[in-house]
Amino acid sequence: MSEPAENAPGPDAPSPSSAGSHREILRSTSIIGAASVINILLGIVRVKVLAVLVGPAGVGLMGLLSRVMTTAATLAGMGLGHSGVRQIAAADGPEALARVRRALWLGSLALGVLGMTLLWLLREPLARWVFDDTTHAADVGWLGIGVFFSLVSASQTALLQGLRRIGDLARVSILGAFIGSTIGVVLVWQLGLSGIVWMLLVVPTASALFAALLVARLPRPAASALRLAELWPEWRPLFSLGLAVMAATLVTGLTQLLVRSQVTDALGLDATGHFEAAWSLSMNYIGFVLAAMAADYYPRLTAAIGDPTVANRLVNEQAEVALLLAAPVLVGIVTFAPFVTHLLYSSAFEPTIHVLRLQVIGDVFKVASWPMGFILLARGNNRLYFLTELAWNAIYFAGVSVLLPVIGLEATGIAFIAAYVAYLVVVYLAVVKLNGFRPRPRTVKFLTMTFAMTLIVASLTRVDANAAQWLGLVLTLATSFVSLRRLLELLELGGKVGRLEAILSRLQRLMVRGPRR
Repeated sequence: MSEPAENAPGPDAPSPSSAGSHREILRSTSIIGAASVINILLGIVRVKVLAVLVGPAGVGLMGLLSRVMTTAATLAGMGLGHSGVRQIAAADGPEALARVRRALWLGSLALGVLGMTLLWLLREPLARWVFDDTTHAADVGWLGIGVFFSLVSASQTALLQGLRRIGDLARVSILGAFIGSTIGVVLVWQLGLSGIVWMLLVVPTASALFAALLVARLPRPAASALRLAELWPEWRPLFSLGLAVMAATLVTGLTQLLVRSQVTDALGLDATGHFEAAWSLSMNYIGFVLAAMAADYYPRLTAAIGDPTVANRLVNEQAEVALLLAAPVLVGIVTFAPFVTHLLYSSAFEPTIHVLRLQVIGDVFKVASWPMGFILLARGNNRLYFLTELAWNAIYFAGVSVLLPVIGLEATGIAFIAAYVAYLVVVYLAVVKLNGFRPRPRTVKFLTMTFAMTLIVASLTRVDANAAQWLGLVLTLATSFVSLRRLLELLELGGKVGRLEAILSRLQRLMVRGPRR
């Protein structure tokens, strides 16, 4: 078979129309990604101080209290933040937008007050359930403040997100995290373990205040004097999709809480701290990719969901860019997990390393599955969305329950991989039926390659850690090279950047095929 001409476009070459879409994806990813990086750095400082001042037990306590607050906010919020993004993105004209804004604000405010009140009233039974005693009952009660401001913040950021004000979203994220981290660190330094609950409250409070300031700068709604009865047509779809999202998120929150309780009961609070450290790292280092999907891709997909051809193209573009951006990070984290763990926490977190590597392998499938999963939300398919999320949680919880007594803490990582492999299959089958979706062969190939590299490096660490580091370094550099070349090809920028892409393409062909004889 003859080789294609050097400048002939292949089947995966970007079309002129898709090049602009790829640029838009990368633009939003770069803005949200920069905010995520700053948040990660702030989180590093916050957790590092926590680890040094109060040790693994303090990190474990923070994890449990954080899960209580997150679960309570999920239950009280009824998913209005997520469904609000869809309603705002789909609003047809200023009047419709004004109705959605008012319905979202009033609904979130009322639910925030209700959630705060109930958490305070139920503080003792909740503390007994999570901690087996009422020692932390007051801490659980004070988390109600965080629930209230979390819901207020969610309503404001949903408006910004639905309007695709990516810059404002990044500002809220950075300013809220910076103020929250600064005050939180001081509180833990001064109060010790007692300051952890206040550290958790500061971040949502600061985020809500900054979001409210930015929303106040937007043009005022065209119909601000709507009666409550007129808002019911907006509340009905908000709560319909919102309840499905809330139920799915609640199941996830409860699953995480139960897993942490299982680990605490079986292995102690220190083991919970090790698990929490691995979980935080695995969520944070690919957070820039996932956050960009939620911030810009979800509203774009919602606007295009009526045309399956356009929607499927957006899904394929987002999936490829997400994998290209995440793959070097995934391989790098597997390779340098000991260094990252010791740097961000301390040498006392050695058991975190193996769990982190396993979760990174699972994250390969997570990054690949998320773009498809957003189709269910964009179409408003409440039942199917909930069932796919329920499947992930059921497999994860069952895996931890069965394997934890047998292999210890690493059971959480193995269950994480199994859950996301199953989730990818389930979501793929769902979107094929709903939208006629088909993934591009190049994306499938890159997904397989990334999974193979992370698995090989993680497995080799069990045999020869030094050899694994060298191999991982080579694979990280190679993946970075391939990802950069493909991203430049997708952007079609021309000029010096275009010449750089051509040089990288020749180098890649030379490395794969060898010099011509």
